[in-house]
Amino acid sequence: MESSLPRAARTGAAPGRAAGANEAGRFERHAREAVDDGWDREEDLPPLRTQVAEERPRRAVTRNDSPDIGFDRSINPYRGCEHGCIYCFARPTHAFLGMSPGLDFETRLVAKEGIAEALERDLRRPGYRPRRVAIGTATDPYQPEEAKRGLMRDVLEVMGRFGHPATITTRGATIERDLDLLGPLAERGLVRVAISVTTLDRALARAMEPRAPVPKRRLQAIEALDRAGVPVMISASPMIPALTDHELEAILGAAREAGAVAASCIPLRLPGEVAPLFRQWVEEHRPDAAKRIMGRVNELHGGRDYDPDFGKRMTGQGVWARLLRRRFDVAVARLGLSDGWGGDLRADQFGVPLGTREQPSLF
Repeated sequence: MESSLPRAARTGAAPGRAAGANEAGRFERHAREAVDDGWDREEDLPPLRTQVAEERPRRAVTRNDSPDIGFDRSINPYRGCEHGCIYCFARPTHAFLGMSPGLDFETRLVAKEGIAEALERDLRRPGYRPRRVAIGTATDPYQPEEAKRGLMRDVLEVMGRFGHPATITTRGATIERDLDLLGPLAERGLVRVAISVTTLDRALARAMEPRAPVPKRRLQAIEALDRAGVPVMISASPMIPALTDHELEAILGAAREAGAVAASCIPLRLPGEVAPLFRQWVEEHRPDAAKRIMGRVNELHGGRDYDPDFGKRMTGQGVWARLLRRRFDVAVARLGLSDGWGGDLRADQFGVPLGTREQPSLF
């Protein structure tokens, strides 16, 4: 899929987009640079339209052996994410597609059509052993495109038929569409949902997460899930030093009032190409505080924009990281929230149905 947007063609974020650049990915042989041609045109560039390509995945479940995350398998129905969160740690994955982690990540998506069928094949493989699968670990399964395609709904239907446990992480209010599936799955002990809220400031959220639902709408999704009997965790992540960290207790309190029963908090991570994109965003949107914000980020990661070492990347290090963790512990105890999910989901209900959706069993 060829891009209609020249690399680095924009010097600031387009309306409704967070990234202010579209630099070539790390695996591309050539880079492009925007140059003033002297014409001094004053008209605005046309708005960026989201493009969606399709792929047919051979497998749905991706495995990992990372020692500092609590799952070994995940599902992501989409590549790229129209929510466009400027700090998204998954942006560098777009470079593997020959696209930019910048604006391409927000505007050139890939939908994994047939992912439910691929999931069913995965679960039917001889020797498969069920364990919790994490959905939405890289890109949001309930981003705007999901309202049209329903890939996530198809995945949930497969999970229900096989009795397979899953956790879902999202910012998308479209999850309310699937309450009729999530409620029964939760009743069987098969599903939990994490709703991410980075800030309660509507204007800041619009700038950082331009196409994600506003914070108030996400809190309403927590309420809807709670009414449907679905356990909800508030993910106050990422906590951005000197920008959103002062909101930690307020976010946890608002989520608890909405019905959340558990909480988590991960400090800001800026792997690969995310660091320059975030730095550019900070300098544009918070110029007076940019030096302080990035200085605190460096302090958090041992003098660098990001420390990828296991045991440090998810928690940070130093005084600020310890203080954030202490504040989190105190707030969670005061609010009666669980620190993360206590215990695991049920895997004893897993069973391979006799037939498939395409070829139902005669018995």
